[in-house]
Amino acid sequence: MATSVTSAESKGSLSSDLFYDILRRLDGATLASAACACEAFCSISKEEKLWENVCSSMWPSTNRDDVKSLISSIGGFKKFYADCFPLIVNKEVPECRWNEYLEYPEELTEAEYYGDMDEIEIVAPSDFVSIVDVRYKDKTICSKVLWGIPNANGFPHWFYSCPFRIDLFTYSTRDDEHAGEVTLSVSDGLPPITSMEKERKDGKLWQELRDGIRLSWIVVNTKIKQAANLSSWSPLGGQRHWPTDEDFLLRFGSVLPAKDILPCQAVECIVLMKFRVIYTEEGGVPTTLKLTELSMQVGDMEGAHLNGRNSLLVLKEALSCKRSKNYDEALESCQLYSKVQSELREEKMRNESRLDRLYILGGIMACITVCFYLW
Repeated sequence: MATSVTSAESKGSLSSDLFYDILRRLDGATLASAACACEAFCSISKEEKLWENVCSSMWPSTNRDDVKSLISSIGGFKKFYADCFPLIVNKEVPECRWNEYLEYPEELTEAEYYGDMDEIEIVAPSDFVSIVDVRYKDKTICSKVLWGIPNANGFPHWFYSCPFRIDLFTYSTRDDEHAGEVTLSVSDGLPPITSMEKERKDGKLWQELRDGIRLSWIVVNTKIKQAANLSSWSPLGGQRHWPTDEDFLLRFGSVLPAKDILPCQAVECIVLMKFRVIYTEEGGVPTTLKLTELSMQVGDMEGAHLNGRNSLLVLKEALSCKRSKNYDEALESCQLYSKVQSELREEKMRNESRLDRLYILGGIMACITVCFYLW
């Protein structure tokens, strides 16, 4: 009897070890599905080490000791993955007309301009942490962590009133061991180009860059212990050969709710990534791109960038909004916002054109009236 009990216990232990070895090789989505398969998988999948490995594989920035401590303090790696793997989806975009937009008063008191100061103190810039990872064809090319928001604590009134912007390369932490130039070359999978003239014609390098690049920009609020990925993983759009012939601009982002913050009720988180061609094959050096810009801003329906005060409120609200694992659903949300924004812009141009014609007619009538009296 003792022998059979020992044998059963060893088999149970062996099975658990085998199960753990299997589960630790899975990605996050597959691990979550496996947890629903049986009681043994469900029990083992609760191990934080498994989810730490998943997060480490997807977001290399989480390998840092300070980031590990941060994630543990906001609920652990399993919660972090559940919060940050799905993309933000906001389809509650109002179909506003240009003349229906609420106008801000021209003259505001200091308290009205900066908003409820008690509320601002609750949403402090120092509460936010940015965890950013850039991949090209499954290879990590950049991982950075930014604690707080630059230039916010020393000059609060200036920050609250000026356009909000985070430039990752300008304000990245000095102790970041990955600080320095971020480049892509033929060895990373880029197609070689012999000259910019040929690239301008066929666009092969641009197409490969758009298809292969992936960006994750996770924002964590340490006070409310919530996190969300504000990027769209894949580029939403871009522009090649802008602003110079050697530059490639990629745009990522998401649509964020602003119902009780701004009249437009929805805003866009805009993440811009800019690469510059520094070498081509004609120079005898393999084709090489350099990452020159990685920044975040928040813009409203009319294309204006939000100030620091409203951006903080929007970011806080975004950490608790709806998300989806379906990339197409997130893309549809961004396309809906762009459609409404384009319609608003066109209507504004039509209204301004009508006003211009009225002013011209008014000027002509005034000239005719003056001429009539002179005669």
